[in-house]
Amino acid sequence: MHSILAKAMETHTLSKNEIVFLLGNTLPFEEVCSVADIVRHQYVGDAVHLRGLIEFSNICKNNCCYCGLRRDNKNIERYRIEPEEIIQMATTAVQELGLKTIVLQSGEDMYFTTDKLCFIIQGIKKLGVALTLSIGEKTLEEYQAYRNAGADRFLLRIETTDKEVYARHDPGMSWEKRANCLTNLRKAGLEVGSGSLIGLPGQTVESLADDILFFKEIDADMLGYGPLIPHPDTPLKDVPKGDFELAIRVMAVTRLLLPDINIPATTAMETLCPDGQRIALQAGANVIMPNVTLTDYRKNYELYPGKSNTGYTPKKTYDELVKKIESIGRYVGTDSGFRVKRQAIGEDTTCRM
Repeated sequence: MHSILAKAMETHTLSKNEIVFLLGNTLPFEEVCSVADIVRHQYVGDAVHLRGLIEFSNICKNNCCYCGLRRDNKNIERYRIEPEEIIQMATTAVQELGLKTIVLQSGEDMYFTTDKLCFIIQGIKKLGVALTLSIGEKTLEEYQAYRNAGADRFLLRIETTDKEVYARHDPGMSWEKRANCLTNLRKAGLEVGSGSLIGLPGQTVESLADDILFFKEIDADMLGYGPLIPHPDTPLKDVPKGDFELAIRVMAVTRLLLPDINIPATTAMETLCPDGQRIALQAGANVIMPNVTLTDYRKNYELYPGKSNTGYTPKKTYDELVKKIESIGRYVGTDSGFRVKRQAIGEDTTCRM
Protein backbone atom coordinates (compact mmCIF):
# COMPACT_ATOMS: atom_id res chain seq x y z
CA MET A 1 0.00 0.00 0.00
CA HIS A 2 1.25 3.47 -0.81
CA SER A 3 2.46 5.42 2.23
CA ILE A 4 -0.13 8.20 1.76
CA LEU A 5 -2.98 5.67 1.76
CA ALA A 6 -1.51 4.03 4.85
CA LYS A 7 -1.31 7.43 6.56
CA ALA A 8 -4.92 8.20 5.65
CA MET A 9 -6.09 4.86 7.06
CA GLU A 10 -4.22 5.40 10.32
CA THR A 11 -4.68 9.13 10.99
CA HIS A 12 -7.57 10.23 8.74
CA THR A 13 -5.58 13.40 8.10
CA LEU A 14 -3.82 14.45 4.90
CA SER A 15 -2.29 17.64 3.55
CA LYS A 16 -3.71 19.31 0.48
CA ASN A 17 -0.80 18.03 -1.63
CA GLU A 18 -1.39 14.48 -0.42
CA ILE A 19 -5.10 14.71 -1.29
CA VAL A 20 -4.21 16.04 -4.75
CA PHE A 21 -1.90 13.04 -5.19
CA LEU A 22 -4.69 10.60 -4.36
CA LEU A 23 -7.12 12.40 -6.68
CA GLY A 24 -4.67 12.12 -9.57
CA ASN A 25 -4.09 9.06 -11.72
CA THR A 26 -0.76 7.99 -10.19
CA LEU A 27 -2.26 5.30 -7.97
CA PRO A 28 -4.58 2.71 -9.51
CA PHE A 29 -8.26 3.59 -9.20
CA GLU A 30 -9.00 0.17 -7.71
CA GLU A 31 -6.40 0.60 -4.95
CA VAL A 32 -7.84 3.90 -3.71
CA CYS A 33 -11.37 2.46 -3.81
CA SER A 34 -10.32 -0.70 -1.97
CA VAL A 35 -8.75 1.19 0.92
CA ALA A 36 -11.82 3.44 1.22
CA ASP A 37 -14.00 0.34 1.32
CA ILE A 38 -11.93 -1.09 4.18
CA VAL A 39 -12.34 2.14 6.17
CA ARG A 40 -16.07 2.16 5.43
CA HIS A 41 -16.39 -1.36 6.77
CA GLN A 42 -14.40 -0.50 9.91
CA TYR A 43 -16.36 2.61 10.82
CA VAL A 44 -19.92 2.26 9.53
CA GLY A 45 -20.22 -1.44 8.81
CA ASP A 46 -21.88 -3.23 5.91
CA ALA A 47 -25.39 -1.80 6.17
CA VAL A 48 -26.61 0.37 3.31
CA HIS A 49 -29.17 2.90 4.50
CA LEU A 50 -32.03 3.49 2.08
CA ARG A 51 -33.58 6.96 2.34
CA GLY A 52 -36.79 7.56 0.45
CA LEU A 53 -36.57 10.66 -1.72
CA ILE A 54 -39.65 12.78 -2.43
CA GLU A 55 -39.06 15.54 -5.00
CA PHE A 56 -42.01 17.73 -4.09
CA SER A 57 -41.48 20.82 -6.28
CA ASN A 58 -39.40 21.61 -9.35
CA ILE A 59 -40.05 25.35 -9.07
CA CYS A 60 -36.93 27.36 -8.18
CA LYS A 61 -36.18 31.05 -7.79
CA ASN A 62 -32.48 30.52 -8.54
CA ASN A 63 -30.77 30.41 -11.93
CA CYS A 64 -27.81 28.07 -11.48
CA CYS A 65 -26.09 27.46 -14.81
CA TYR A 66 -25.84 23.67 -14.40
CA CYS A 67 -29.35 22.87 -13.16
CA GLY A 68 -32.34 21.91 -15.28
CA LEU A 69 -34.69 23.41 -12.67
CA ARG A 70 -33.15 26.88 -13.15
CA ARG A 71 -35.60 29.77 -13.21
CA ASP A 72 -35.00 30.67 -16.86
CA ASN A 73 -35.63 27.18 -18.23
CA LYS A 74 -38.91 27.53 -20.12
CA ASN A 75 -38.85 23.99 -21.51
CA ILE A 76 -39.79 22.25 -18.29
CA GLU A 77 -43.25 21.38 -17.03
CA ARG A 78 -43.38 22.86 -13.54
CA TYR A 79 -45.16 21.20 -10.64
CA ARG A 80 -45.54 21.33 -6.90
CA ILE A 81 -47.09 18.66 -4.71
CA GLU A 82 -49.49 19.81 -2.02
CA PRO A 83 -48.64 19.07 1.64
CA GLU A 84 -51.27 16.37 2.16
CA GLU A 85 -50.09 14.42 -0.89
CA ILE A 86 -46.45 14.70 0.23
CA ILE A 87 -47.38 13.19 3.59
CA GLN A 88 -49.32 10.42 1.82
CA MET A 89 -46.31 9.58 -0.40
CA ALA A 90 -44.14 9.34 2.70
CA THR A 91 -46.73 7.16 4.43
CA THR A 92 -46.82 4.75 1.49
CA ALA A 93 -43.00 4.60 1.35
CA VAL A 94 -42.73 3.81 5.05
CA GLN A 95 -45.61 1.35 5.29
CA GLU A 96 -45.06 -0.54 2.03
CA LEU A 97 -41.25 -0.39 1.71
CA GLY A 98 -40.22 -0.19 5.35
CA LEU A 99 -37.99 2.86 4.84
CA LYS A 100 -36.49 4.43 7.97
CA THR A 101 -35.71 7.88 6.54
CA ILE A 102 -37.62 10.23 4.25
CA VAL A 103 -35.82 12.96 2.29
CA LEU A 104 -37.81 15.98 1.09
CA GLN A 105 -36.14 17.77 -1.81
CA SER A 106 -37.24 20.69 -3.97
CA GLY A 107 -36.14 23.76 -5.81
CA GLU A 108 -36.24 26.96 -3.77
CA ASP A 109 -40.00 27.33 -4.10
CA MET A 110 -41.31 30.22 -2.00
CA TYR A 111 -44.82 28.73 -1.94
CA PHE A 112 -43.65 26.42 0.81
CA THR A 113 -43.61 28.77 3.79
CA THR A 114 -42.22 27.80 7.18
CA ASP A 115 -45.73 26.99 8.39
CA LYS A 116 -46.42 24.72 5.40
CA LEU A 117 -43.09 22.94 5.79
CA CYS A 118 -43.55 22.45 9.53
CA PHE A 119 -47.01 20.98 8.86
CA ILE A 120 -45.42 18.49 6.43
CA ILE A 121 -42.56 17.68 8.82
CA GLN A 122 -44.93 17.02 11.71
CA GLY A 123 -47.13 14.82 9.53
CA ILE A 124 -44.19 12.68 8.40
CA LYS A 125 -42.66 12.44 11.86
CA LYS A 126 -45.82 10.72 13.08
CA LEU A 127 -44.60 7.76 11.01
CA GLY A 128 -41.65 7.32 13.40
CA VAL A 129 -38.92 7.92 10.81
CA ALA A 130 -35.94 10.23 10.46
CA LEU A 131 -36.47 13.22 8.16
CA THR A 132 -33.98 15.01 5.93
CA LEU A 133 -34.68 18.30 4.16
CA SER A 134 -32.96 19.52 0.99
CA ILE A 135 -34.69 22.81 0.20
CA GLY A 136 -31.95 25.41 -0.10
CA GLU A 137 -30.83 28.52 1.72
CA LYS A 138 -32.94 29.60 4.69
CA THR A 139 -32.43 31.71 7.81
CA LEU A 140 -31.25 30.36 11.15
CA GLU A 141 -34.74 30.93 12.52
CA GLU A 142 -36.27 28.84 9.74
CA TYR A 143 -33.77 26.02 10.28
CA GLN A 144 -34.59 26.09 13.99
CA ALA A 145 -38.31 25.93 13.20
CA TYR A 146 -37.76 22.84 11.04
CA ARG A 147 -35.76 21.20 13.83
CA ASN A 148 -38.39 22.06 16.41
CA ALA A 149 -41.03 20.52 14.15
CA GLY A 150 -39.00 17.30 14.09
CA ALA A 151 -36.57 17.49 11.15
CA ASP A 152 -33.33 15.60 11.79
CA ARG A 153 -31.01 16.41 8.89
CA PHE A 154 -30.49 18.99 6.19
CA LEU A 155 -28.63 18.64 2.89
CA LEU A 156 -27.16 21.80 1.35
CA ARG A 157 -24.47 21.19 -1.25
CA ILE A 158 -21.80 23.89 -1.39
CA GLU A 159 -21.05 22.65 -4.98
CA THR A 160 -17.50 24.11 -4.91
CA THR A 161 -15.22 25.99 -2.51
CA ASP A 162 -13.64 27.85 -5.44
CA LYS A 163 -15.41 31.18 -5.03
CA GLU A 164 -14.71 32.32 -8.59
CA VAL A 165 -16.14 29.11 -10.05
CA TYR A 166 -19.15 29.42 -7.74
CA ALA A 167 -19.80 33.05 -8.73
CA ARG A 168 -19.60 32.14 -12.43
CA HIS A 169 -22.10 29.30 -12.24
CA ASP A 170 -24.47 30.46 -9.49
CA PRO A 171 -25.43 33.98 -10.64
CA GLY A 172 -27.04 36.23 -8.06
CA MET A 173 -25.97 33.97 -5.21
CA SER A 174 -23.29 34.33 -2.54
CA TRP A 175 -20.79 31.62 -1.60
CA GLU A 176 -20.33 33.23 1.82
CA LYS A 177 -24.09 33.15 2.46
CA ARG A 178 -24.25 29.48 1.50
CA ALA A 179 -21.32 28.61 3.76
CA ASN A 180 -22.98 30.53 6.59
CA CYS A 181 -26.11 28.44 6.09
CA LEU A 182 -24.04 25.34 6.84
CA THR A 183 -22.92 26.98 10.10
CA ASN A 184 -26.52 27.83 10.95
CA LEU A 185 -27.67 24.28 10.31
CA ARG A 186 -25.27 23.08 13.00
CA LYS A 187 -26.48 25.82 15.35
CA ALA A 188 -30.06 24.67 14.76
CA GLY A 189 -29.16 21.14 15.86
CA LEU A 190 -29.56 19.45 12.48
CA GLU A 191 -27.20 16.90 11.03
CA VAL A 192 -25.31 18.75 8.29
CA GLY A 193 -25.08 17.36 4.76
CA SER A 194 -23.23 18.97 1.87
CA GLY A 195 -21.16 17.99 -1.16
CA SER A 196 -19.73 19.06 -4.50
CA LEU A 197 -20.48 18.94 -8.20
CA ILE A 198 -17.58 17.33 -10.06
CA GLY A 199 -16.76 18.76 -13.48
CA LEU A 200 -17.71 22.44 -13.32
CA PRO A 201 -15.74 24.47 -15.89
CA GLY A 202 -12.72 26.01 -14.18
CA GLN A 203 -12.70 23.48 -11.36
CA THR A 204 -9.32 21.89 -10.64
CA VAL A 205 -8.08 18.89 -8.70
CA GLU A 206 -6.62 21.41 -6.25
CA SER A 207 -10.03 23.00 -5.68
CA LEU A 208 -11.55 19.56 -5.12
CA ALA A 209 -8.90 18.96 -2.47
CA ASP A 210 -9.96 22.26 -0.90
CA ASP A 211 -13.56 21.02 -0.92
CA ILE A 212 -12.63 17.91 1.06
CA LEU A 213 -10.59 19.91 3.57
CA PHE A 214 -13.49 22.37 3.96
CA PHE A 215 -15.89 19.52 4.69
CA LYS A 216 -13.46 18.10 7.24
CA GLU A 217 -13.14 21.52 8.87
CA ILE A 218 -16.91 21.92 9.30
CA ASP A 219 -17.17 18.26 10.35
CA ALA A 220 -20.00 17.51 7.92
CA ASP A 221 -22.18 14.52 8.79
CA MET A 222 -23.09 13.51 5.23
CA LEU A 223 -21.37 14.29 1.93
CA GLY A 224 -22.60 13.56 -1.57
CA TYR A 225 -20.77 14.01 -4.86
CA GLY A 226 -22.30 14.11 -8.30
CA PRO A 227 -20.50 14.26 -11.63
CA LEU A 228 -21.74 17.09 -13.86
CA ILE A 229 -24.20 15.86 -16.47
CA PRO A 230 -24.86 18.79 -18.84
CA HIS A 231 -28.52 19.68 -19.32
CA PRO A 232 -29.53 20.82 -22.83
CA ASP A 233 -31.60 23.71 -21.44
CA THR A 234 -28.79 25.30 -19.41
CA PRO A 235 -25.78 27.51 -20.27
CA LEU A 236 -23.49 24.50 -19.67
CA LYS A 237 -25.22 22.35 -22.28
CA ASP A 238 -22.06 21.99 -24.42
CA VAL A 239 -19.44 21.35 -21.73
CA PRO A 240 -17.97 17.86 -21.22
CA LYS A 241 -19.53 15.51 -18.70
CA GLY A 242 -17.89 15.20 -15.33
CA ASP A 243 -15.26 12.49 -14.89
CA PHE A 244 -16.89 9.47 -13.20
CA GLU A 245 -13.64 8.02 -11.87
CA LEU A 246 -12.61 11.40 -10.46
CA ALA A 247 -15.97 11.72 -8.69
CA ILE A 248 -15.44 8.27 -7.16
CA ARG A 249 -11.89 9.19 -6.10
CA VAL A 250 -13.18 12.35 -4.39
CA MET A 251 -15.78 10.26 -2.59
CA ALA A 252 -13.22 7.62 -1.59
CA VAL A 253 -10.75 10.16 -0.22
CA THR A 254 -13.60 11.78 1.70
CA ARG A 255 -14.26 8.41 3.36
CA LEU A 256 -10.59 8.23 4.36
CA LEU A 257 -10.63 11.67 6.00
CA LEU A 258 -14.13 11.55 7.50
CA PRO A 259 -14.39 7.82 8.22
CA ASP A 260 -17.67 7.69 10.15
CA ILE A 261 -19.91 9.94 8.06
CA ASN A 262 -22.71 8.93 5.72
CA ILE A 263 -21.87 9.01 2.01
CA PRO A 264 -24.50 8.34 -0.65
CA ALA A 265 -23.92 6.50 -3.89
CA THR A 266 -25.66 9.17 -5.94
CA THR A 267 -28.12 8.74 -8.78
CA ALA A 268 -25.88 10.93 -10.96
CA MET A 269 -23.14 8.31 -10.69
CA GLU A 270 -25.55 5.61 -11.87
CA THR A 271 -26.77 7.85 -14.70
CA LEU A 272 -23.26 8.61 -15.96
CA CYS A 273 -21.87 5.09 -15.60
CA PRO A 274 -23.77 1.79 -15.79
CA ASP A 275 -23.52 0.17 -12.35
CA GLY A 276 -22.13 3.42 -10.95
CA GLN A 277 -23.87 3.02 -7.62
CA ARG A 278 -22.45 -0.48 -7.10
CA ILE A 279 -18.96 0.88 -7.80
CA ALA A 280 -19.57 3.72 -5.34
CA LEU A 281 -20.76 1.28 -2.66
CA GLN A 282 -17.45 -0.56 -3.05
CA ALA A 283 -15.46 2.69 -2.75
CA GLY A 284 -16.76 4.04 0.56
CA ALA A 285 -20.46 4.80 0.10
CA ASN A 286 -23.07 3.51 2.57
CA VAL A 287 -26.32 5.31 1.60
CA ILE A 288 -28.66 5.23 -1.40
CA MET A 289 -31.73 7.41 -1.86
CA PRO A 290 -34.42 5.48 -3.73
CA ASN A 291 -36.85 7.83 -5.42
CA VAL A 292 -40.34 7.34 -3.99
CA THR A 293 -41.92 10.29 -5.81
CA LEU A 294 -44.86 9.22 -7.94
CA THR A 295 -43.74 8.56 -11.51
CA ASP A 296 -45.87 11.30 -13.10
CA TYR A 297 -44.00 13.93 -11.09
CA ARG A 298 -40.58 12.31 -11.16
CA LYS A 299 -40.07 12.74 -14.91
CA ASN A 300 -40.16 16.54 -14.51
CA TYR A 301 -37.62 16.79 -11.68
CA GLU A 302 -34.83 16.97 -14.23
CA LEU A 303 -31.73 18.38 -12.56
CA TYR A 304 -29.86 16.70 -15.40
CA PRO A 305 -31.02 14.60 -18.37
CA GLY A 306 -31.36 10.82 -18.44
CA LYS A 307 -31.69 10.37 -14.68
CA SER A 308 -31.69 6.65 -13.91
CA ASN A 309 -34.91 4.95 -12.73
CA THR A 310 -37.05 7.92 -13.83
CA GLY A 311 -39.78 5.65 -15.22
CA TYR A 312 -39.79 3.20 -12.32
CA THR A 313 -42.49 2.97 -9.69
CA PRO A 314 -41.26 3.48 -6.09
CA LYS A 315 -41.58 -0.29 -5.47
CA LYS A 316 -39.58 -1.15 -8.58
CA THR A 317 -36.88 1.37 -7.65
CA TYR A 318 -36.64 -0.10 -4.16
CA ASP A 319 -36.54 -3.73 -5.33
CA GLU A 320 -33.78 -3.03 -7.86
CA LEU A 321 -31.65 -1.35 -5.20
CA VAL A 322 -32.07 -4.22 -2.74
CA LYS A 323 -30.88 -6.65 -5.41
CA LYS A 324 -27.87 -4.45 -6.14
CA ILE A 325 -26.95 -4.18 -2.46
CA GLU A 326 -27.26 -7.91 -1.81
CA SER A 327 -25.23 -8.75 -4.93
CA ILE A 328 -22.10 -7.32 -3.29
CA GLY A 329 -22.63 -8.97 0.08
CA ARG A 330 -24.13 -5.94 1.81
CA TYR A 331 -27.56 -5.58 3.42
CA VAL A 332 -30.23 -2.93 3.90
CA GLY A 333 -29.86 -1.08 7.19
CA THR A 334 -32.61 -1.58 9.75
CA ASP A 335 -32.18 1.72 11.63
CA SER A 336 -32.33 5.40 10.70
CA GLY A 337 -28.58 5.63 10.06
CA PHE A 338 -27.59 8.62 12.14
CA ARG A 339 -23.89 9.45 12.15
CA VAL A 340 -22.16 7.42 14.85
CA LYS A 341 -20.18 10.44 16.08
CA ARG A 342 -23.30 12.47 16.81
CA GLN A 343 -24.60 9.62 18.95
CA ALA A 344 -21.23 9.12 20.68
CA ILE A 345 -20.95 12.75 21.82
CA GLY A 346 -24.44 12.71 23.24
CA GLU A 347 -26.33 14.79 20.68
CA ASP A 348 -30.07 14.21 20.40
CA THR A 349 -30.45 11.90 17.41
CA THR A 350 -33.82 10.51 18.37
CA CYS A 351 -36.55 10.63 15.76
CA ARG A 352 -38.65 13.48 17.11
CA MET A 353 -42.40 13.00 17.04
